[in-house]
Amino acid sequence: MTRKPFSRFDAPRRRTLMLAATTALSLSAVWGLSACDQISDMTKPKAGLKFNGVDITGATYAQQLRLKDFDGRMRDLSEFKGKVVFVFFGFTQCPDVCPTTMAELAELRRRLGPDGEKVQGVFVSVDPERDTPQVLKGYLQAMDPSFVGLTGSPEEIQAVSREFKVFYQKVETPSGGYTIDHTAGSYIFDPKGQVRLFARYGMPLDQLTADVRQLLNLPAVGASAAQ
Repeated sequence: MTRKPFSRFDAPRRRTLMLAATTALSLSAVWGLSACDQISDMTKPKAGLKFNGVDITGATYAQQLRLKDFDGRMRDLSEFKGKVVFVFFGFTQCPDVCPTTMAELAELRRRLGPDGEKVQGVFVSVDPERDTPQVLKGYLQAMDPSFVGLTGSPEEIQAVSREFKVFYQKVETPSGGYTIDHTAGSYIFDPKGQVRLFARYGMPLDQLTADVRQLLNLPAVGASAAQ
């Protein structure tokens, strides 16, 4: 998928892309990775699997996610067992990283054909002030009607972001408004509901699709929830 420039948002775009470029370094610090050993013992590929994304199999974080969706329904990660789940933290007024990530996930689902129904996109808003349920629903369903958008109080969002080791920060703009710098990447869960991968922003879609195919070939547990 070709990424087009968003010239009206050059300043926020530079900040966000710089954050995207440094996300891997931040995660390395969290996971205790060194420049010479990019995958620690905890995150080495299991059972002969070789992924393109960062293998975080066995991670003790990113275990709990419970927030309301844009229809006011409480959602929990456990209800998506049986699917490969992408969890992405972002905001609807993001000029580049967020729409690109979700659009590529929609394209990934299309590429998989019938198996695309076994892939679930979950978007967690880090901007509850502006991302009302109506705004969040319209934004996501315009990309893919299957996507689930989650929101909550600032305190609830902070708690979830800490659980996922996700960074976000409000940045004021010269116009008097604000943008948000945030971790640019997706957490990917296997059909058993276990976190397996971190997909950095900018990862080639062919590689991401190959990783998802491997996860879909793992034994599924339980029936997936109706959307």
